[in-house]
Amino acid sequence: MKGFLAVFLAIIVLAGGFLFTSYNTLITLKHSVQEKEAAIDSQLKRRTDLIPNLVVTVKGFAKHENEVFKSVTDARERMMSAGTMSEKSVASAELSGSLSRLLAVAENYPELKSDKVYVGLMDELAGTENRIAYARDKYNASVRELNQTIEKIPYVMFAASMNIHPAEYFHVEEKEKNSVKIDLDLDK
Repeated sequence: MKGFLAVFLAIIVLAGGFLFTSYNTLITLKHSVQEKEAAIDSQLKRRTDLIPNLVVTVKGFAKHENEVFKSVTDARERMMSAGTMSEKSVASAELSGSLSRLLAVAENYPELKSDKVYVGLMDELAGTENRIAYARDKYNASVRELNQTIEKIPYVMFAASMNIHPAEYFHVEEKEKNSVKIDLDLDK
């Protein structure tokens, strides 16, 4: 009887330790995804903060391109109000398209391309685009790890009860895979 009780207690201790470890693993993965999402949000915010200055600078040289300016401003607003990762993905693609049109307009104004404010903003935008790509890659890797883990035994048995569900990937639209081209060659 004493041996049976010892084995029973050992099984309870091992099961408890296993549950605690599994719980901590899932919570760690969940918070990792949230942290990476915040990094994407930070970089998207940085990009949306650059846009008004870029629009004002280009507007100073290309006053008659109101449709392009409105498109960029509207896309920026949608980006700022996006809530889910899916909405952010779509809004980011739309904003990238609008920025491409704005940069195409800027190509028609050689004096704009030599403006120090414009060049500085383009440098900032290029750096921000790289940061967004890096943050997106880190986020998607974290999402993959979480999603794979919660589909494996034993995590699948209690992930939903912990309110841990698969996270959304940050998808890149096919047209966005060709990134915004920022040409700083001032000799053209």
